[in-house]
Amino acid sequence: MEKSVYNDALRYHEKGRPGKIEVVPTKPHETQYDLSLAYTPGVAQPCREIQQNPEEIYRYTSKGNLVAVVSNGTAVLGLGDIGPAAGKPVMEGKGMLFKIFADVDVFDIEVNEKDPDRLIEVVKAISPTFGGINLEDIKAPECFYVEEKLKAQLDIPVFHDDQHGTAIISGAALLNSLEITGKNIADIRVVISGAGAAAISCAKLYVQLGVKQESIVMFDSRGALSKSRTDLNEAKKQFACDMDYQSLADAMDGADLFLGLSVGNLVSADMVRLMAKDPVVFAMANPTPEIAYDEATSVRDDIIMATGRSDFPNQINNVLGFPFIFRGALDVRAREINEPMKIAAVKALAALAKKYVPELVTKAYNMENIVFGKEYIIPKPLDPRLITTVAPAVARAAMETGVARKPIENWDDYERELSARLGSENKLIMTICNKAKLNPKRVVFADANNLKMLKAARFVQEQGIAHPILLGKKAEIQKILSDNKIELDGVPIIDIFQDVTDEKRQQYARLLFEKRKRKGMSYDEALEKMDSRDYFGCMMVETGEADAFISGFSRKYADTIRPAIHVIGTKEEFNHIAGMYIMLTPKGPLFLADTTVNSDPAPQTIADTTVLVANEVRRFKIEPRIAVLSYSNFGAFKGKGSPVRASEAVKILHQNYPDLIVDGEMQANYALNGALRQKKFPFTKLGDADANVLIFPNLSSGNILYKVLQELGTAKALGPILLGMKKPIHVLQMESSVREIVNLVAIAVVDAQEAEITKQT
Repeated sequence: MEKSVYNDALRYHEKGRPGKIEVVPTKPHETQYDLSLAYTPGVAQPCREIQQNPEEIYRYTSKGNLVAVVSNGTAVLGLGDIGPAAGKPVMEGKGMLFKIFADVDVFDIEVNEKDPDRLIEVVKAISPTFGGINLEDIKAPECFYVEEKLKAQLDIPVFHDDQHGTAIISGAALLNSLEITGKNIADIRVVISGAGAAAISCAKLYVQLGVKQESIVMFDSRGALSKSRTDLNEAKKQFACDMDYQSLADAMDGADLFLGLSVGNLVSADMVRLMAKDPVVFAMANPTPEIAYDEATSVRDDIIMATGRSDFPNQINNVLGFPFIFRGALDVRAREINEPMKIAAVKALAALAKKYVPELVTKAYNMENIVFGKEYIIPKPLDPRLITTVAPAVARAAMETGVARKPIENWDDYERELSARLGSENKLIMTICNKAKLNPKRVVFADANNLKMLKAARFVQEQGIAHPILLGKKAEIQKILSDNKIELDGVPIIDIFQDVTDEKRQQYARLLFEKRKRKGMSYDEALEKMDSRDYFGCMMVETGEADAFISGFSRKYADTIRPAIHVIGTKEEFNHIAGMYIMLTPKGPLFLADTTVNSDPAPQTIADTTVLVANEVRRFKIEPRIAVLSYSNFGAFKGKGSPVRASEAVKILHQNYPDLIVDGEMQANYALNGALRQKKFPFTKLGDADANVLIFPNLSSGNILYKVLQELGTAKALGPILLGMKKPIHVLQMESSVREIVNLVAIAVVDAQEAEITKQT
């Protein structure tokens, strides 16, 4: 390890609170009454319930989401037998991965015991605390014995990740590699370097997947495992072959798969040259693979290669498996993790790698695009879809094989629960997307000649959020789709210069002329406007040929709004528009307006904006608690400027909308801290509640705040949401991310659904 990395690693583990995990209370504990419920005397009641019915332990304690990571430190990473204390940082790290990837809580248990039978007794004795046991870094062959005995004696999942994790992830990579090369798994010949726990488990799983056992040759440090050897333990004897291979190179001649779980730099370029056509090489020794990625790929153009390293394509990383396997097992209270559950995980991982990869993943790896192929045979560890792909597959297999004690009844609800666990998708976004899926609408994408827009279109089509309609140069769009292997079957592409008839252009021009003739626009100017995708797309919505319109990716916000106002127009009761952002914070959504449209609004405009925002917030099933902001509180500033405008706007709102929970003018800290405000200003309509809607006195303050929050990572921004238009029109910020585009499309669909309901009533 480089010295700088060495020092960074030490600082990482010692800074602040030493270590990587802590225990955090999950219940209120601020008052004496809270403590009396948490401990004595209140705690006696759940104890009695569990005594009467042991299954109630899952209802009243954390057992159902708690896993023990147990190790005796005899085979820690590449460090060997360093003992339980020295292995503790690894076990804490495992606990952290469980939590951040699958929201599974962990206690790491380091046991100072090498005798396998005594280790089994220790784990068995502490098992009532846990919903599952993850055995870690226990050397072979003892690990096989310990896991086997514990599985037989306990009624909770026991899983030795060093064995099964590597097998499951590499098994998925193998299935996809063979699909790419067109080989039949029953016909391949496999050479494995290494005969420890992971290697033997991989070989066993590959046989279950279809590899013939007689086609596997395994090597340990003394050579090939052959039937002529007398020094093999029972685990190794399973894979003793008839032939006495003289060397690893001898065995690799004509082999289809090399699996390395041994030591670095063991395989030469010449050995790779000897392999069969379209060879698959999994060199997983860490940190130095059996053969370097660059060396192996330089001598074979037809090779598919994976390593255990993150700096090369196709990382075989156990974090793709164990968090989500345990998640699925815990959620159905499985008695064990059996072979069908492991196979289900293999197939789920393999299938996910063949699906469209969202921008969230490509951005995390600084890549423009990721597609299934030789350099992407297995999902990336930071793919947030892993939890909703692998966990349900494992849970379903547990139910089908009869080891689940709490079957899942609604799989859609379960998937939403899994997504919510990660916090990767805010509940509000999930609600909006799920509502959009109930009745997807036709959404026009005005900036379709762009990879991000096309990725977003692909996503909303695949997820059933919307039916995209693409506006742009057809040849350019088709080339981008082809170059990036994006499929958009059935999505219409409209090139307004090639596909639109003169009759259609003239029809749209006449409609626009009628709307704008008394505002200075001639018919010829209206006809010329039909060369603009913004005017044309808005007209599609106006005539009912589409339900919503999205634009602004490559043009200034104001330049995109103008055509929308000309074609669609604003709602008569307000006669102006406003912009709103939803900031997704750890405390819940915070609605900000006006952040994009009105530069220096008059009191009536501020009041109208407030009503528009309140109506929008209620559509999300949230009751708005609104603070009109300024730099002073309730008339403290007597001059002219934003405090006076804010104060006058509040007077209008109190008079015309007495039921609306709104007050101001006030400073932001008093808006967001109800207890502080109640102490100093007990007369406010907000009471002691924290505001969830902030109305700004001018565009500068609103725009600055949301961008600061977004840039600092304090909150995720959803928007901008355009308010006050007659029909669903939304304008992106320039160069929005794919996720931002998708979110705004979902909002546009929900707007269109609401408009349809309003029209029908």
